[in-house]
Amino acid sequence: MAPNAWIPVAVFVAVYAAISFEWLHKATAAVLGVMVLLILRIIDVHDAAKFIDFETIMLLIGMMGIVAVLRKSGFFTILTVRIAKLTGGQPVRILVMFCIATAVLSAFLDNVTTVLIMVPIIIELTRGMGLDPKIYVVALIMASNLGGTATLIGDPPNIIIGSKVGLTFNQFLVYLFVPVVLSTVVVLFYFLVTNRGSFKPIDNNLAKLFSVQMLIEKIDIDFLSFKIDRTFLIKSISCMGLALLLFVTHTITHLSAGVVALTVAMILFTITRMDIEHILLEVEWSTLLFFAGLFILVGAMEEMGVIEWVARNIFLRVGTNPYVMVLMVLWVAGIASGFVDNIPFTITMIPIVRMMLETNPLPHNILWWALALGACFGGNLTLIGASANIVSVAILKRSGYHITFGQFARWSAPGTILSLIVASLVLVAYVWIFV
Repeated sequence: MAPNAWIPVAVFVAVYAAISFEWLHKATAAVLGVMVLLILRIIDVHDAAKFIDFETIMLLIGMMGIVAVLRKSGFFTILTVRIAKLTGGQPVRILVMFCIATAVLSAFLDNVTTVLIMVPIIIELTRGMGLDPKIYVVALIMASNLGGTATLIGDPPNIIIGSKVGLTFNQFLVYLFVPVVLSTVVVLFYFLVTNRGSFKPIDNNLAKLFSVQMLIEKIDIDFLSFKIDRTFLIKSISCMGLALLLFVTHTITHLSAGVVALTVAMILFTITRMDIEHILLEVEWSTLLFFAGLFILVGAMEEMGVIEWVARNIFLRVGTNPYVMVLMVLWVAGIASGFVDNIPFTITMIPIVRMMLETNPLPHNILWWALALGACFGGNLTLIGASANIVSVAILKRSGYHITFGQFARWSAPGTILSLIVASLVLVAYVWIFV
């Protein structure tokens, strides 16, 4: 480790603290940390640019643009109205159908986008029935974080891992589909069993039935008054379908995910004649700055030998037993991601996992799946574990419902532990089969 390696470590810890305690916006904190390293001449501008993973940045910009246009097309309005009508005002149906729809959407969209669509509707439905929406929203959040784990584009840690390691959309789907589906079923069952009082049917309460029916009719009326441009809608859905098709056929086309996402976004902007300046306002530039800053901060620590030191003195001491290696990465990632942002954690862990694989290479990328499952599932552990959690709780607060850090953890922590246990069993099975 270089003599002045303590400087990038100190800067990284300071940035982490600023983000965790919300002293600064996460993008400001990350970029400020980079500026400190540049001013102190720990790295130069060319090194900083070299550390940024532009594949990840391209993928994020492309998907954010596609989703922005898809939102304007009315696709999400149609979807939520149809789901609301199918529930028929039954609490269990509302929980199950909205959670399944959220998990599926989160596999292909940004988690924050998904909860922004789903949470307001489920709050209105449950509030109209005289029920407390908080437990429903927490279940929805967990479904979002679980569902986003299934694909390359579903959750930021997956995007980072896929881009840095060179894993394809199909590989994520093949190896993570089973643990994600099993975990989602187990977590839904956990919510239904432990909160039975919140999901009692309301058939015997005419007043509540009447209010729910009125609410569903109101949603339907609002939908009918919302003008849908069918041509615009078809173009938007077709481009999203094209992007997914190109992701799936990567082994044939050899086009990277970032190139696909950005190309399809530009095609969509062209054929819909969208105002590009208006759409670019909806791209989360602060998130992209945050990613770029973190890539540079971790790249600097890797360059100074810090990552190698951590790997050799902590993770490589577990030995070469594949079961221990896989479970350690999964559970360390799962617990850590509940308390610190899983994006910087994932970026930090990637070079460490690479060193572990140099010592004992495991086939079929099992150690990478352990990192992805831990980082994504662990986001459910606490209120600050993932961006979707914070956004959803903010929507709840605006609707007049306050949920504390402790309340959230009481509902989410047992479900998170259950999902990590399910992931452990699947990963152990992978090791037994493939190693």
